[in-house]
Amino acid sequence: MQVWSATGRRKRAIAQVRICSPGTGTIKVNQVDAEQYLQGAYANILKPFETLQLDATYDIFIRAEGGGLTGQSDAIRLGCARALCMMNPEYRSSLKNAGFLTRIALKKERKKYGLKKARKAPQFSKR
Repeated sequence: MQVWSATGRRKRAIAQVRICSPGTGTIKVNQVDAEQYLQGAYANILKPFETLQLDATYDIFIRAEGGGLTGQSDAIRLGCARALCMMNPEYRSSLKNAGFLTRIALKKERKKYGLKKARKAPQFSKR
């Protein structure tokens, strides 16, 4: 049994992905079925596999923490894409062209003192 592991990050979410081969096609996130855990964001994590037209011969075990479901699903997608590149370096070009190997660097901006939010200033009065 071979195992490939990679880490993906997005916003505050971190996902550690392990792809095991051969497998039965099960996908678990924090010991829960991925479809049940991610609900609407489940299709997002399958996109790298659909792009490469890989069948369900792999087991995927994921530990996701931090952030919300969208951030976690994007972190899982990045982790899966990176693990697939480790599995077979020929996959890299097609995954890169599809944009699955790009780390989305947007994060929440910190609140600054003297302001109400990160950029919102208090109301200004001339008189």
